[in-house]
Amino acid sequence: MEQQFKQYVPILDALKDENRHAIILLLARNKSGLNVNTIAEHIPLSRPAISHHLKVLRQAGFVDYEKKNVENYYVLTIRKPLEQLKLLIASIEAQCSQT
Repeated sequence: MEQQFKQYVPILDALKDENRHAIILLLARNKSGLNVNTIAEHIPLSRPAISHHLKVLRQAGFVDYEKKNVENYYVLTIRKPLEQLKLLIASIEAQCSQT
């Protein structure tokens, strides 16, 4: 069980920050994607801070980007991490029912 938790650390880590929550919600409302400048207009953080949060979200599978001209447009890709979280919850429930 401990090893299973370790594989979910990036997902859980990505979800522990309120700024990343705000980015996820903003991208959910903008299906065509947003660049860092547009995200910065809605979230009171510097561009480097937003880029850092996007990197964490991207590594965890919550966002991806498309390059359009010289800008990266970030889009929500939440399905895979949600499925992984569901598997983790099911595993915890199964483990708890055995005790």
